[in-house]
Amino acid sequence: MKVCVYAISKNEEKFAARWYNSVKEADEVYVLDTGSTDDTVKILKECGAIVECKVINPWRFDVARNLSLDMVPLDTDICVCMDLDEVIEKGWRKKLEESFDENITRVSYTYNWKLDGGMPVVSFYLDKIHRRKGYKWVHPVHETLVYDGKESTLLNSSIVVNHYPDENKSRSSYLPLLELSVMEDPADDRNMHYLGREYMYYGRWNDAIDTLIKHLNLKKATWKDERCASMRFIGRCYLNLNRFFEAEMWYKKAIDEAPHLREPYSELGLFYYNNERYEKAKEMFLKTLNIKQDYKSYITEYFSTDFYIFDILSLCEYYLGNFKKSLEYIDKALEIKEDGRILENKKLISKIVDDLA
Repeated sequence: MKVCVYAISKNEEKFAARWYNSVKEADEVYVLDTGSTDDTVKILKECGAIVECKVINPWRFDVARNLSLDMVPLDTDICVCMDLDEVIEKGWRKKLEESFDENITRVSYTYNWKLDGGMPVVSFYLDKIHRRKGYKWVHPVHETLVYDGKESTLLNSSIVVNHYPDENKSRSSYLPLLELSVMEDPADDRNMHYLGREYMYYGRWNDAIDTLIKHLNLKKATWKDERCASMRFIGRCYLNLNRFFEAEMWYKKAIDEAPHLREPYSELGLFYYNNERYEKAKEMFLKTLNIKQDYKSYITEYFSTDFYIFDILSLCEYYLGNFKKSLEYIDKALEIKEDGRILENKKLISKIVDDLA
């Protein structure tokens, strides 16, 4: 099989060589650079990538992706779309070829969007590996692949891509592009949800609430995980407006919408914890721990991980005066990850327990 990687880039010099070394198992690597002013293009060409340069104005991610896909020869069997702040783990080519057959059009894989100390904390399945013909990108931002026929998909979770984002990179273009995307397709539930979330990130609480409610009312908005996230975000907005009754109501709605998820329980638990309602917080976090399903979704939250929950439970027990129980949760958290603050908490609470003995 002929396997090609394609990407877009702009001012990615600190990632370029690392990225290329991870994708070089491909037969060919194509990059459309959209206006770098650093050494991104030079580094990529020295590594062996085929690079073209084109400034896209007005900027749209789907236009850039499609132009980068156009660079890939039509006789390519498999296309792998990546960003330069990502790294695909070694051996991916062999795993892909062993699982791929002539009937497959698209492949999903494990995508670790956020890592902490090398360990995935937000992980889900992404599907940017596809056949060369029949696919195109749509939407100005949070762009998605669409196929002109009937798709046949495959999940190969052994293929792993890790995301190492540049935290200093601006995402200022996202909001206007999301507004444009919703204007172009107001019935698209995914981008309506993303727009509401973006308003929330900007602290535009009322705009976020209105938009997220629009998402919930769309006919296509049927995926319970995303609906649950919209409800949690509405609760978060009301919390920031100091409307605590409405915040708690929406957190409870989120639980009713998706009781199979950890996130609504843990977010309601955080609401109770921050309001010093420690018994109620403990109840929610224990319910979170009872959910053992290893689901993978982009709405996964760090505050729903075992480490975070054990840490907060230890604090709940401390404030409730249950010091031995607090130590038990501290030890469980430290089994997962050593953390300086939690180690200091252990010293403090251990002394209290010893003094009370």
